[in-house]
Amino acid sequence: MSIESGTVERLAALARITVDPERAVAFDAEFSSVLAYIGQLDELTLPTTGTPVVPAHHNVFRADVAPYTPGTWSERIVALFPFKRGNTLSVKKIVSND
Repeated sequence: MSIESGTVERLAALARITVDPERAVAFDAEFSSVLAYIGQLDELTLPTTGTPVVPAHHNVFRADVAPYTPGTWSERIVALFPFKRGNTLSVKKIVSND
């Protein structure tokens, strides 16, 4: 399997990185060789033993129920919070557009 010319440039644009044009050609060749190597998996023939068995999943930490009644801790948390407006907690802005 080979990739189309320009695929590296499109991937670089999606990743918001710059790639030199001559390096992009080398990446095209490298990607094609990696895809060819992975393509060998298509040639595998695996034995079929009937229906696949999927083990049952379960939560080992707690029963799958609500751990407490909603609102049980709200008043205590609001009382301990240093900055609040009514029942709304205020925090320092930590996200910026830099």
